[in-house]
Parts: sequence; structure tokens; C-alpha cells
Amino acid sequence: MPPSPADRSHWQTLKDLLPELWPDDERALRGRVVAAIVCLVLAKVAIVLVPLLYKQAVDALTAYAEADVDLRSELLLPVWIILAYGAGRVLSLTFQELRDFFFARVGQRAVRRAGLRTFQHLHALSLRFHLERQTGGLSRVIERGTKAIETLLNFALFSILPTFVELGLTSAILWWLYGWEVAAITFATVGIYIVYTYRVTEWRLRLRRAMNESDQQANTRAIDALLNYETVKYFTAESRESARLEEGLRAYERAATASKTSLSLLNIGQAIIIGFGVTGLMLLAAVRVQAGTMTVGDFVAVNAYMMQLAQPLNFIGFVYREIKQALVDMETMYSLLRVEQEVTDPPGAPALKVSGGRVAFECVGFGYSPDRPILKDVTFAIEPGQTVAVVGSSGAGKSTLSRLLFRFYDVDEGAVRLDGQDIRDVSQTSLRAAIGIVPQDTVLFNDTLAYNIAYGRPEATRAEIEEAARIASLDAFVESLPQRYETTVGERGLKLSGGEKQRVAIARMVLKRPAIIVFDEATSALDSKTEQEILAALRAVSQGRTTLVIAHRLSTIVDADEIVVLDAGRIAERGTHNELLARDRLYAAMWRRQAEGAELNGQRVVAEEASVTPEP
Repeated sequence: MPPSPADRSHWQTLKDLLPELWPDDERALRGRVVAAIVCLVLAKVAIVLVPLLYKQAVDALTAYAEADVDLRSELLLPVWIILAYGAGRVLSLTFQELRDFFFARVGQRAVRRAGLRTFQHLHALSLRFHLERQTGGLSRVIERGTKAIETLLNFALFSILPTFVELGLTSAILWWLYGWEVAAITFATVGIYIVYTYRVTEWRLRLRRAMNESDQQANTRAIDALLNYETVKYFTAESRESARLEEGLRAYERAATASKTSLSLLNIGQAIIIGFGVTGLMLLAAVRVQAGTMTVGDFVAVNAYMMQLAQPLNFIGFVYREIKQALVDMETMYSLLRVEQEVTDPPGAPALKVSGGRVAFECVGFGYSPDRPILKDVTFAIEPGQTVAVVGSSGAGKSTLSRLLFRFYDVDEGAVRLDGQDIRDVSQTSLRAAIGIVPQDTVLFNDTLAYNIAYGRPEATRAEIEEAARIASLDAFVESLPQRYETTVGERGLKLSGGEKQRVAIARMVLKRPAIIVFDEATSALDSKTEQEILAALRAVSQGRTTLVIAHRLSTIVDADEIVVLDAGRIAERGTHNELLARDRLYAAMWRRQAEGAELNGQRVVAEEASVTPEP
């Protein structure tokens, strides 16, 4: 599972995001960033000049109103000041919109690249990671993380940074025009506000993390129950699953309630700080007006500046909370990117060169954990065009061989070679392109039959897809469907039977045209009639190709060129079907047990058929 977000600082998270905002390979995007920052500064310069123009207009109008009637005709209304005031507001809004215009593509590109990078990294991780994963939890982590990037960009670049620019310019103007006392009150108000917001928000973040964990757990339980819908129904476990989900939802309810109620405490404190700051500054200005050291226009300007500061300060509290919460969500997503790949290509790994398709397991030792070895000193080879079957009891390590061949894991000891090349020395992409598999449990995408068949080779034509379906004996079934190849198979292929899904798996493997084929207990879950039909299709497609068959039913591999028997992770015996029966050891015992089981099943079926009373 991914590292805990608590192990990462916010600066590390922002450092991870920076390359998405300033990509080395996209100068146009960096130009947009510069243009957006320039517009941001110009917008704030325009807005901080507005109160000064307001002051000039008030002083001019006050002088006009206090002048004698005879002098008014000689005085001009401050039209140009009023026009400048209006222009300042228009320019501020214009530059803000231009800032958004330039940065829109930058932000969306960052969201896309970060989400895609996380998705690609998850696919690059080993099978071990994905066997331990919680699909619902991971999907929610990526969803929240990408949304958090957009939130962070909008608030940090368009709220926090502009606000501090405005605070700096405003404080400088107030100090220059009205002295250090006004600036001191302003700085004290801002400082106390920021410290209070920081302390309370840090406390609220712990509540937010608990809320996220509860949300993720509840979502994981819901998706897990829905993915296993049939199992839930088989065991009438609807109420049990509802209870498990309610437990997660109750935890989320408690955490969410605590998070929201704590917001009231934060807002009340912020309002008190702003109220005291504004009141103190206005009292000071009023005293100076009375003393004649400030004009009414100055009083109005100070009030305008404080009102102008109060709005972003109030917004800063909300923005800071949102940024901190976004950082929590981003930390979780970026922590996935720090999960190291267990299986990696060496630098400059060449593509696999397939000459004949010889597969060799040489003294292979492997275990999913150090204290639990699965394979021990396994050595055998499959010559080009040969079919080798591997059998053994459950847990003997049969399916592990296919996972090692596909390099989902690297061997602990020995080597797996393909045409003499250690598969650890070649690129994983070229290795897997050379191997086709029909697994025991075929999982399909919730798309059309054509899409699922073409997954073996997406650029295949419709004629090639139909030919692959014919070879897999799937064409008759497809022709019986109203939408034929455009029929949607449902999530994980649930609309198809086991035999139909296996035929789709065979068809897409045929379309892939691999040099090496793996059948991983491809018929163990099928009935006898369907099994024979699938076996006929498998024999047809494996003709002349290097084939590894991992089998549970021994009757399916009697014609293999060689049978390897695994016992407790070691090769117990090997030979042809007849040779192994003649030795009368482990394989022969397995054969007799399965034969007796098949005979008993046959007798049971006959008895059941005989007990059925025919209808008149």
C-alpha cells in the first residue's frame, strides 16, 4: 500500500507539482505562466490605486460643496478623477480575467499530466502491489488528488499570491501616506489573523484526515460488495454488507460533523480579529481628522483600504483551509508515485529477439515472501513448437510459473530464458508482446465484443477480428446476437457465460499472434461439454507454437509432449502421460483419483436422470 501522507511535507508535495506547471518541454506553456503572473501584478497595482483616486474625488467634492456659491461656478467637478477611478476598477477586473485566460490551459494541463502519470505508475507497479490494493480506495485517491491540484492552483496562485501582493502594496501606501501607526495596526491585524487561522486550521486538518480515511474505507467496502454482487446474493449477505457499509458511513459521519462544526469556531475568531482591527484603524483616522492632520478624503481612503483588505483576509481563511485540505489529498496521490517499482527494465534494455520460441526455467527459486518459498530449483525447457504441461496439487506453484514468465515478479534464484535471453535483460513490453495467455478467470472490459477481442491487437481490422472469433469457435455465438460484435459484455464480462468468456480470451490471444502461448487452467471452471469444445479450439491455435499448459484436470493434457509434475515447489517427476502412468508414482495416483471422481460423477448423473419421471 502507498506510504502514509503524514511521512511527506507540504513542500515535497509542491515540489512534485512544480514540473507540471513549468514543463521543460513546453515553452508555450511557460510563456502562459509568465503572462498570467504579469496580469496578476497589474491587476493588484490597479486595485490599490482605486482608494487613492477615491480620496482625491472626495476631497475635491468636499471643497466644491464647502465653497461659496459664487466660487462654485469657477470650480470644476473632479470628472477626470471619477473617470480614473472607474478605469482603475475596469483595468483591475480586466487583468484578473486575462490572468485566468492565460493560466486556464496551464492548470488543466497540470491536472491531466498528474492524473495520467499516477495512472501509468500504478500500471508499472508489480502484481504484488495490486494484489494487496483496494480498488475503490485507489480510485478515490486519484479522483481527490486530481481535483485537489485544480483547487490548489486556483486558490494558491489566484488568491493567496494576489492577496499578499495587495497586502504588501496597501501596507506600503498606508505607511507612506499616514505614518507607522496606521501601518502597525494593519500589520498587527494581519499577523494575528494569519497565526490564528494557521493554528486552528492545523487542528482541523487532523479531523480532515480522519474524514478522508473514513470516506475511503466506506467507498472501498461499497465497491467491493458491488463487484462481488453474485457472491453477496449466494450467501444472502445483503444485510451483512449493509451493516459493514453503515459502520464505515457512521465513522465518516462523526469525522465530517466534527470537521464542519470546528469551522464555526474558526469563522467566529476571524470575524473578531478583523472587527477589532478595522475599528481601531477607523478610530485613529477619526481622531486625526478631528485634529486636522487628515482630511475627510483620507478618512474615506483608510476605510476603503481596510475594507479592501478585509475582503481578501476573510477569503484567506477559507483559501488557507482549502489549500491545506487540497495538500492532504495531493499528498496521498503523490505518495502512490513514490511506491517503488519492484520489476524494472535495466537502462537501455533491448527488445526481445524471438527466433524459435524456446522457453527455459533454469534452477528457478521464488517465494512471494522470504519466509514462504514457492518454487525450489525448478529446471525444465519447452522446445520450439513443443507443448509442455505442468500439473500438481493446489499451492504447488503451477500458476507462479506463468507469472514469472510474464515477469510480473523476478525470480529469487536462477533464471528464466527465452531463446537464450534472460528475460530480466530485455524490455518488459517486448517480452509480454511475445507471449499470449488464456487464463482460468477471463476478465473482460465493460465494452463491446469487438473491443475485447481486438484488445490483443487494437489496430486489427474487422475481418481479422472475425477470423480470430471463427478460430476460437466464437463466431456462431456472435451471429446469434442482435448487435453481433457491438454487443456490450457488461462489467468484467458478467453478461457472458464462462465458456463464452474463454472463447473471447482465445480469440484475442489468436489476434495477438504470439510466439509463445500459456494456458493457465483455461478449462478448469467449465463443464465437460464446454471443456471439450474449448480444448478443440486450444489445440487448433497452439499447433506448431511453443505452449505451456498449466492444468488441473489431467485429462486435458494427455497428448502433451512432456508433463512436469510439481510437488511442494519442486519437480517430482516428468515424462509423457504413458511414461508417468507406467512409473506409478505421484502422477499415476493423481490420475486414478481424478478418474475415480469422474466415474462417480458419471454414475451420479445417470442415477439422477433415471429418477426423473418423464412427462406424459
